[in-house]
Amino acid sequence: MAAPLDIDQLQTFVAIVDTGSFTKAADRVFKTQSAVSMQMRRLEERLSKQLFIKDGRGNKLTPEGERLLIFARRMLRLNNEAVAAFDDNRLEGSLRIGTPDDYADRYMPEIISRFARTNPGVELNIICESSADLGEKMKRGELDVALVTHNPRMRVSEVVRTEPLCWVASANHPLPDNAPVPLALGRTDCQWRQAACAALDSIGRDYHILFTSWSSTVVAAAVLAGMAVSVQPESALRTGMKVLSQQDGFPPLAPIQIGIMKRPGVAPSLMNAITSHIAACLDNITPATFGAEINEDFKAASKLPYLVAVNSGSSW
Repeated sequence: MAAPLDIDQLQTFVAIVDTGSFTKAADRVFKTQSAVSMQMRRLEERLSKQLFIKDGRGNKLTPEGERLLIFARRMLRLNNEAVAAFDDNRLEGSLRIGTPDDYADRYMPEIISRFARTNPGVELNIICESSADLGEKMKRGELDVALVTHNPRMRVSEVVRTEPLCWVASANHPLPDNAPVPLALGRTDCQWRQAACAALDSIGRDYHILFTSWSSTVVAAAVLAGMAVSVQPESALRTGMKVLSQQDGFPPLAPIQIGIMKRPGVAPSLMNAITSHIAACLDNITPATFGAEINEDFKAASKLPYLVAVNSGSSW
């Protein structure tokens, strides 16, 4: 009978894929880089297949590596579930988690997936509202954890991620010349909306609000249809979007910060488990994939100094 695959090697293999490098994977699995490389050599020898090939300074999966990844994730999930089923100290209970829908769309799938695999006895209740409303719910004790746009003037949160805020338009539809900029933004108390308007006001550029919505899907649809310009965090950029720079007449924006709010009184084991998963997932998020044209525009824009926009309301 053929020797079984080594779970530890598969865990390292998946860590390399998820982090994008052997070095980062070594930190995640608490091994040296040489130990990680040795594990991959042994895994390749066991399968008699090459799993990675050089891609510039990094590595990418071979077709055989892509096939293995499907099985590896399935095997690790079953292994974790089996271990958890016999763990007398496993976490149980429920957590009420709040997040704006744009963060839910980008971040929550991985957070929920990773947490559920390692803590199957914990029920997660997800509530999507604005950061301002989530802050109020936290004050009333209606949520246990909230992922919000950090705004120290409005609420206390622990910053877990910082990333650029970008002007975006459709890559397939030209903007009208010599006309007020049509904008698709959140409601009036949205921090990103206030930052965008303040930035355009600071350079005297005319604009008008064409679409207002709390839904990031609606805002993105308006942008991709070529109907409006909006602002999006770097990780939320989508294929078909073009990042607008100062050369296009759009001033740089201050980066956004994402924070975690925690309700006092939640069992420390539960709180530590969910917040550590959130922090790890946000740290592992990479910018959304988009075309070379957008990438070059973003690189050019990101080298410019940030404009700190004043806002007096609550955030998205």
